[in-house]
Amino acid sequence: MNKTLIILKREYLSRVKKKSFIIMTILGPVLMAALMIVPIFIAQMSDEVTRIAVVDETTIFVDRLKDTENILFVPLDQDIQTAKEKFDKRKFDAILYIPLSAINSPSSLRLLSDKYPSMNVKLYIESQLKQEFESLKLSASGIDKDVLKNIETKINISTIKISTEGKEEKSYPEVATALGIFAGILIYMFIFMFGAQVMRGVIEEKISRIIEVIVSSVKPFQLMMGKIIGVALVGLTQFLLWIILTFALVTVFKTAFPDKFNIKQPTHIYTGDSKVLNENKLAQIAEMTNKPAQTDTKDEILMAIASINFGVVICAFIFYFLGGYLLYAALFAAIGSAVDNEADTQQFMLPVTIPLIFAIVMGQFVMNNPNGPVAFWLSIIPFTSPIIMMIRIPFGVPYFDLALSVVLLIGGFIFTTWLASKIYRTGILMYGKKVTYKELAKWLFYKS
Repeated sequence: MNKTLIILKREYLSRVKKKSFIIMTILGPVLMAALMIVPIFIAQMSDEVTRIAVVDETTIFVDRLKDTENILFVPLDQDIQTAKEKFDKRKFDAILYIPLSAINSPSSLRLLSDKYPSMNVKLYIESQLKQEFESLKLSASGIDKDVLKNIETKINISTIKISTEGKEEKSYPEVATALGIFAGILIYMFIFMFGAQVMRGVIEEKISRIIEVIVSSVKPFQLMMGKIIGVALVGLTQFLLWIILTFALVTVFKTAFPDKFNIKQPTHIYTGDSKVLNENKLAQIAEMTNKPAQTDTKDEILMAIASINFGVVICAFIFYFLGGYLLYAALFAAIGSAVDNEADTQQFMLPVTIPLIFAIVMGQFVMNNPNGPVAFWLSIIPFTSPIIMMIRIPFGVPYFDLALSVVLLIGGFIFTTWLASKIYRTGILMYGKKVTYKELAKWLFYKS
């Protein structure tokens, strides 16, 4: 055991002292904090007012275009040619040109600008003109537009998660989807990155013949476990430093800019009791419901981030990273021991990496139905569970599924370690021979 700890210490210290480790440890939290902070600043920066000059040759639409907090329509009493020649960039961001032909041919509408208008502005103008054109057509057909307006019903369903205690809280499926796929890809990258480090370390020591000196005093299994656990601690150290530094950076920004991180709680329209509402109350609710929603993008982003249970996500990530890494790192170590150079690893890498690649590909189907049979089976099979379970966890996973996945992943690690040790103890001292799958099968049954 002491010899394993010595190897573990050497593998750990030799890697954490590298410049690449230090650089990534500092750069990682900056990027992760930016993912939380930058969207909030961008949401506020995008609130600048856009002024649209309107040249309406029909004189029908100019007074019907409704201003918003961020979009203002200013009518111009001049023709389009004059408006283009006297266009003042300091006053207007674009010119909306509505020619006479637009009544019969809406495709002749033009939005003129010296730069690309934002998509929100373009969509809003299109929506406004669409309503007005439809209103004209209804009037021409003798249909009262107010009748159709009263029939029109806007549906905006808020997703509410109900806990086992009956507590209700707003959920954000889009955030769960993004967080799940991000965590799954991060697990995939960590397993590959640190697993490859184990494999390269074994190959380098084998080529330099240092391994012959080491195994004279250390058992091959102790050597393999020392390398695997040592590199695992490097990855765990880096991840924990990322988490600590990321939250430190976010806290600093919260303290420096408190106004930008204040969440305005939305107004609740419906009551939580089971009483029957009277007609006046129903009319009041109906009136409030029909009002256009005033959504603050910044508040939505902050509430979405606040809805994430970071404690559960981080703990799950640590376990599934360690479990997945230990499972695959043993196989990577076995591959490294069986070959004489890195070029020969390709034939053995494909079968090992196929489950990981398959899990990433199936991630999209799992997100569409996180509680379906495909998601269940892929999240309990040890070779795919580290990625698939991290995709499922933001959506909520039953305790039975989680417990079964944990037990099988631990069992999978024990099995792959036993399997890899059989190959490692023979391959580590094998030189100058092209190894085949048949040869590997023989090594599994060699006696110690």
